Amino acid sequence: GILFNTGAGQHILKNPLVVNSIIDKAALRRTDVILEVGPGTGNLTVKMLEKVKKVIACEIDPRLVGELQKRVQGTCLANKLEIRVGDILKTDLPFFDACVANLPYQISSPFVFKLLLHRPFFRCAILMFQREFALRLVAKPGSKLYCRLSINTQLLARVDHLMKVGKNNFRPPPKVESSVVRIEPKNPPPPINFQEWDGLVRIAFVRKNKTLSAAFKSSAVEQLLDHNYRIHCSLHNTVSSFLIYYFLSISVHYDLHTDIDKSKNLTLKNLMYPRSSKREIPENFKIAEKIQTVLKDTGYSEKRARSMDIDDFIRLLHGFNSEGIHFS
Repeated sequence: GILFNTGAGQHILKNPLVVNSIIDKAALRRTDVILEVGPGTGNLTVKMLEKVKKVIACEIDPRLVGELQKRVQGTCLANKLEIRVGDILKTDLPFFDACVANLPYQISSPFVFKLLLHRPFFRCAILMFQREFALRLVAKPGSKLYCRLSINTQLLARVDHLMKVGKNNFRPPPKVESSVVRIEPKNPPPPINFQEWDGLVRIAFVRKNKTLSAAFKSSAVEQLLDHNYRIHCSLHNTVSSFLIYYFLSISVHYDLHTDIDKSKNLTLKNLMYPRSSKREIPENFKIAEKIQTVLKDTGYSEKRARSMDIDDFIRLLHGFNSEGIHFS
């Protein structure tokens, strides 16, 4: 038999009752294309092949690929299986309707976000995780396990804990308990720049029990936001410079006070030199003061990340952005 590499997270799901339960909860359809990550020796794969149009199985270990091929060889299931050999984190994901995965636990977090940022949208993912990781995914504000992972996942998806899976359901048994989670992407996604959002959440959750006022007083945070603020201001100036160049090029034919739209009192001069397009930075400008003003004005100065929900962070991000403070 195969010697499984537990260091690489190879733990094969052996209990047929758990396999059947996962398949039931996936609510598979005859027309589905399923992405399976970490098929192992194919216990889940074979059951899914009986129910769906196609399974695309991604496996990094060539030995397990051989076992999987042997298992379907010469059967009517063989032509419904596509095997891709390689590291799922370094592979472009194919089109799929649903994902089922018994992942190596060390790639759980990067894989979740690779899935959630994948387009086009898929219907759902049924994923096996280490128990504590699964509980972090579904944790709510105020919970001890609530963290950046919780709020980022819940921003992009609905997450449900489906069932616990004990160590003895695997061969060889892992050192930790496991859980199965269902992730359903929000479609359409929230109209938020995820890099900006994650930049804010990252700062807030570095010390989630600190007040936001204290969390934002770090010199590294102030340097980052000062740098971003200056870039933001210079970009605004670049845009206005482009407009000036463009309107100067056409002003050969028009007087600066030529009405372009009488109903809005819009003249070439107004367009060339809009009041709001240039952000001048005073010499005595201090980003720390601006940060604390935003926190105070939004009412979050004394709040702690551990108790803030998605709506709180959306309001806070809007408050920062409207003052020209950006996180990416």
